[in-house]
Amino acid sequence: MSAIGWKLDAGERTELLDRFPPVWPDVVADHVTLKADASADEPLPTRKTAEIVGSIDDGEGLQAFVVSIGGTTDRPDGSTYHITWSLDRRRGRTAAQSNEVIAALGWKQLPTPVPIHIEPARFG
Repeated sequence: MSAIGWKLDAGERTELLDRFPPVWPDVVADHVTLKADASADEPLPTRKTAEIVGSIDDGEGLQAFVVSIGGTTDRPDGSTYHITWSLDRRRGRTAAQSNEVIAALGWKQLPTPVPIHIEPARFG
């Protein structure tokens, strides 16, 4: 099993990291998950554009951005499209905790959505 979703464009990722500096020491900032436990023959998604619409920093080692794809932030599994931006592994934080944090604390909407380019990918 692997995950499927979208990878951030590498050049755009660099610009986004400059625009939104990571809060925590371990930078992830590279993908949006569609399905975490996809089979090897599961087709990749097709949509290639998205918008960063919100953010969350739990103050305890995890920072993420909420993403809208196709006009929704809701993933088919009931969780939220997001990019885990930064985390603190020394505090035991993992990227997989982002959805728990978003569900528990909610997220703050950005004043203006930020369009991003994403490429269908398999990862994990």
